[in-house]
Amino acid sequence: MKSLLTAAALTCLASVAFADTLTVYTSQPNADAQKTVDAFMAANPGTEVEWVRDGTTKLMARLRAEIEAGNPQPDVLLIADTVTLEGMAQQGLLTAYKSPEAAAFDPTLYSADGFYHSTKLITTGIVYNTGVESAPSSWADLKDASLKGQIAMPSPLYSGAALIHLATLTGDDTLGWDYYNQLASNDARAKGGNGGTFKAVAAGEKPYGMVVDFLAIRNKAEGSPVDFVFPEEGVSYVTEPVAIMSSAKNVDAAQNFVDFLLSQKGQDLVLEMGYIPARNDMGVPAGFPARDDIKLMAFDPAVALQNAEANKAKFAEIFGAD
Repeated sequence: MKSLLTAAALTCLASVAFADTLTVYTSQPNADAQKTVDAFMAANPGTEVEWVRDGTTKLMARLRAEIEAGNPQPDVLLIADTVTLEGMAQQGLLTAYKSPEAAAFDPTLYSADGFYHSTKLITTGIVYNTGVESAPSSWADLKDASLKGQIAMPSPLYSGAALIHLATLTGDDTLGWDYYNQLASNDARAKGGNGGTFKAVAAGEKPYGMVVDFLAIRNKAEGSPVDFVFPEEGVSYVTEPVAIMSSAKNVDAAQNFVDFLLSQKGQDLVLEMGYIPARNDMGVPAGFPARDDIKLMAFDPAVALQNAEANKAKFAEIFGAD
């Protein structure tokens, strides 16, 4: 009888432990992911978090394989962009959750149905080497013939942020595909990701480039000979959204995780990490202009998803498939 009671107790404990474990798949850098998880567990001491970190593309490949095997592991996704999550929402892979914290966010930064919520703003603007004679102030400046052969940018065939940047600029009435054709005529180099583009600008190899904000601003603070511009037309942005899987095993903890990330405490953590919080009325990291001075360009994740493959094909036609 004693052994039966012991076995029953252990089974009960195992089920409790299972219920209090949250599994998160994230594309955050390791240090940021650890800070996020530690802060959440400190605020929710009854919940343990198991997390897996990789790039969004690799995480999605892993998750697709798990789904096909009938055993998806994560309760929550915290990945780079809303376009990926919009696709998952349309496939019925996400659970709608309207967080009460969303009231403090611009409606453009979360799914109207609650399938995903943005947690930060990572914008793409213009980085330039401080050795240049003239500093750009707009996207249009990069079309100037005097900059021919001096411009670098990440390829949307390689970078998710660059694909969103492409969708944003080509969707703008004042820029459109004409802008990318003009960049090609100006011998702009479109290759690799943001890191390679930044290195080319910092080294003076290509004095002008398009990169994500924190990469340039943080390196400038550390002495790199670069400066960063938020162009007057506005900037594109990715938002590291959070979403709950429709197959989530621990829905309550998943909802708590979403609420935490969107809360004042969670957004203060974003600020401490050196990113622009997505929540309204927040400050910005050192080296950034005031939030009101950063113009976000119009962006629709559903439209970007619909046009993604056509946009890649057209870009490859203009710039080559490197």
